[in-house]
Amino acid sequence: MSTPAPASGPDARSRPAGGEPAIRAEGLGKVYRTGFFMRRFTGLDGLDLEVRRGEIFGFIGPNGAGKTTTIKILMGLHAATSGRAWILGVPHDRPEARRRVGYLPERPYFYEHLTARELLDFYGRLLDMPAADRKARADALLERVGLARAADEALRRYSKGMLQRVGLCQALLNRPDLVVLDEPMSGLDPLGRALVRDLILEEAAEGRTIFYSSHILHDVETLSDRVAILVGGRLRGVGRVSDLLGRQVESVDCTFSGADPVPVPGATLVRSDADSHTLRLPPDAVDGAVRAALDAGRHVLSVQPLRRTLEDALIGEVREAAR
Repeated sequence: MSTPAPASGPDARSRPAGGEPAIRAEGLGKVYRTGFFMRRFTGLDGLDLEVRRGEIFGFIGPNGAGKTTTIKILMGLHAATSGRAWILGVPHDRPEARRRVGYLPERPYFYEHLTARELLDFYGRLLDMPAADRKARADALLERVGLARAADEALRRYSKGMLQRVGLCQALLNRPDLVVLDEPMSGLDPLGRALVRDLILEEAAEGRTIFYSSHILHDVETLSDRVAILVGGRLRGVGRVSDLLGRQVESVDCTFSGADPVPVPGATLVRSDADSHTLRLPPDAVDGAVRAALDAGRHVLSVQPLRRTLEDALIGEVREAAR
């Protein structure tokens, strides 16, 4: 499988512009009734969101934030209590809104007695795909996700990661304009995660919109053109990763030779072994630390600037919401 290589991260990728957004939500809300006394629980609170056509859009938040609720409302599986939404310019509650959508739920369930090839043929029939087209498309997708050799085995013999790959094939079967993935990397090993990342990049390169939720924040930070942070059913932030995180260096890890730490005011010892040690320093203390190390006859082995991560941003929003 070929792997696209963006020149310099998500911001460098070109995206088609103009036209109706792929997803638009206005004041979307969902209230559940739970327990014996049917107490009200707000799963989603006035969500305003816009996903542009052709972009990779990451949707993140802690468990219970409302991510899956949002996706299920958009896919017509839950009814919204309030608000409106549109899919590719069509009201989300109309069947035609989902004809050009590929969807992978968080916990997909498939008929275990079917093989992967039979399953995709079944979904192809539901999509009114011609027999030749659905066979060719299924074969190509199974090859693409590394399941060609297991295509005629019953799904009951598949691991969770293999079932997740079949689910991805199902979501991409009809060459959709919008791909919605709820935790697509759940249960995958590092090779499986790399495969999903490649698939997302390839589909985006072909002009498709990718809207996905994930707890693997490093992957979201690497892949996404824009990200939305949801906490407690409310949107806490949305924008490009670089805008959400900023570019300011917050601290610097410097590794010097020698087991004994170089004495530097304000430094924190991160690691030490027989041959080297690493200090975490404020940015304005780096020059002094390097000079002190060189004066002491040490070698500077590495200097690593540390910037704010998407995990830092999410944890910050969760703590702020808790206040």
